[in-house]
Amino acid sequence: MNKNIFKKLTSLDYSTPLLIAEMSGNHQNSLDNAKNFINQALIYRPDIIKFQVYRPDTITLDVDNDDFRVDDRSHWNSYQNLFSLYEKAHTPWDWIEELVLICKKNNLPWFASPFDNQAVDFLEKLDCPGYKIASPEITDIGLINKILKTQKPIVISTGVATLEDLDLAINTIKKQHQNFAILKCTSAYPAPFNDLNLSTIKFLQKRYNCKVGYSDHSIGVTASISAVALGAQIIEKHFKIDGDESSIDNHFSMNISELSRLKEELICASQSIGNPSLKIPNSVKPSLSGRRSLYISKSVKIGEIFDHNNVKSVRPSHGLHPKYLPNIIGKISKSNLKIGDRLSRDDVKNFGK
Repeated sequence: MNKNIFKKLTSLDYSTPLLIAEMSGNHQNSLDNAKNFINQALIYRPDIIKFQVYRPDTITLDVDNDDFRVDDRSHWNSYQNLFSLYEKAHTPWDWIEELVLICKKNNLPWFASPFDNQAVDFLEKLDCPGYKIASPEITDIGLINKILKTQKPIVISTGVATLEDLDLAINTIKKQHQNFAILKCTSAYPAPFNDLNLSTIKFLQKRYNCKVGYSDHSIGVTASISAVALGAQIIEKHFKIDGDESSIDNHFSMNISELSRLKEELICASQSIGNPSLKIPNSVKPSLSGRRSLYISKSVKIGEIFDHNNVKSVRPSHGLHPKYLPNIIGKISKSNLKIGDRLSRDDVKNFGK
């Protein structure tokens, strides 16, 4: 199942959007709660679940100078430094092993974002089926090359990447394989709607000729649905256990009980796009009778003249097209007609073309 999912994840062919549920650090620093998260995911069934794999000592240094302080504008500015933030946010690796076993046992597809080479080695031991490159790691070409050696599919996020960064990363990937997808992302937590720039989805599709999705850090479902309407084929969103107010990312994460509803709405949004066409679908055909056409509104005998009293444009649409009314007025009837009869060409003398 994982193999099939990852073929869908990076292939340009798709039927409905794929929904990735990101757990991140939303486990309230408890293995039991982390397991509960996975058990909830088994109920609400995302297409794929994703883990973040790092340790504070593999992602930063335990240093207190200004370079390593959390930005004052950040939601997480109460943490002394980056190390203490990541100490709170990370998922212990032995937990990851247990969570992956639950996923495998229950046929729940999973993959992960490794943030360093050690994490890749660890995930390879777990037979991780694919990898996500988080946007802060997009400039880490060494990490990208490490992942490429696994020959597994890659999803890469744009969040804090410049166009130059993305070009370098994608060109590096393309030297090895084409099994990759890009997620448009705005790395603010939560991300304000006026900074989402979802129109970039089409730009990315055209520039890189690959599957493009959207990593949604905004509140609610509006942005994800809009992204699908603009062509996003993958949606990634952070989820939390209902009622969780203490996990590191709870403030911008969606309750996991809402996952099924989001998935349904994404499918509806995808289905609503359709193809550029004004062809009337079968579902609309019963409504065609709501259009107007020409009907006899007052009895007419052979030889009488049609006028606005005995011919009218009314609903339903089974008579002549209303555009012919000016041609008919003043002409002679060839038939005896009663009120409610459809008017046809054969009823009008010298109807013409």
